Amino acid sequence: MSLSLRRATIDDADTVSSLGARTFAETFDYLYPPEDLETFLAYAYGLERTRNDLAHPDKATWLLEDDGEAIGYATAGPCDLPHGDVRPDDGELKRIYVLKDHQGGGKGSMLLNAALDWLEKDGPRPLWIGVWSENFGAQRLYGRLGFDKVGEYFFPVGETRDLEFILRRG
Repeated sequence: MSLSLRRATIDDADTVSSLGARTFAETFDYLYPPEDLETFLAYAYGLERTRNDLAHPDKATWLLEDDGEAIGYATAGPCDLPHGDVRPDDGELKRIYVLKDHQGGGKGSMLLNAALDWLEKDGPRPLWIGVWSENFGAQRLYGRLGFDKVGEYFFPVGETRDLEFILRRG
């Protein structure tokens, strides 16, 4: 096993798009009717949207590879969570995804640390994360990193609405 972490480019759009859809589906598919999941995956991880995210000057994505195979990624950028205290310069950790067969051993932490370091490269600032209300492990991790629950909202997956917690640090 040879892990490497690198900044993704627009040339990685196919990889990031398929990896995002795959990790979301393998983690959460049991929660949704198939048509809701299909609608969401096409929207959230579509190739054009992924290309736009990778080309966006205020966003960054990192790919975690194991012997050249993409096994996870993280994306960070400006905060767009629906909370009244969000300011234009606030950052958001948008995604940390690792394929199920590769979880453990600090891989998610590698991605998380890369994103947090990038978000605070110009100094500390308020950082935000949206997390599923029933993802208790992630909530504990973010709590250890100084994030506190400051709100909640409903996140659409097709016609399904998931209760998400809004966490903030700083």
